[in-house]
Amino acid sequence: AEDEGIPSTAIREISLLKELQHPNIVRLCDVIHTERKLTLVFEYLDQDLKKLLDMCDGGLDPATTKSFLYQLLRGIAYCHAHRVLHRDLKPQNLLINREGSLKLADFGLARAFGIPVRSYTHEVVTLWYRAPDVLMGSRKYSTPVDIWSVGCIFAEMVNGRPLFPGDTDANQLQKIFKILGTPSESTWPTITELPDWKPDFQ
Repeated sequence: AEDEGIPSTAIREISLLKELQHPNIVRLCDVIHTERKLTLVFEYLDQDLKKLLDMCDGGLDPATTKSFLYQLLRGIAYCHAHRVLHRDLKPQNLLINREGSLKLADFGLARAFGIPVRSYTHEVVTLWYRAPDVLMGSRKYSTPVDIWSVGCIFAEMVNGRPLFPGDTDANQLQKIFKILGTPSESTWPTITELPDWKPDFQ
């Protein structure tokens, strides 16, 4: 498909969104394929969560946070029940409308997963929302990568700022371990087997 000029991410997004019909997942209304370009037509939502957070100094009010978290979890639970990992959850990919509905968008990095868990690339999820095992090079992961991102988004809705705003993989891990503590074999069995694990992590 890449040879024909259609990115694989677009094909993946189209095929997954055709299967995922849920009130908390953005609806793909149409696909227009002309000789020169492919246009995906989605339902309209007013803004994304990132824009809303930028406007709300100090985080969202508790009722809004609770509602958005519930809707986010409903959407991701539906994805996981249909064996789909989103892999790029972040405020920019959560669309909201004036009625207070929240919908998951941008399935360009999403993957169908099977059992046993397959080996995937670790270049997933924007750095601030990336799970520590993925940061340490794990290519065998499953639904927890999305749940970690959900937790980071939840904290950001409450505090009004990113929980772990790192600028490199190493710096990101440093920020996580500073708050949550540095894991070891006793607290996280098999952690030392991860490709990018370093014994001197602080």
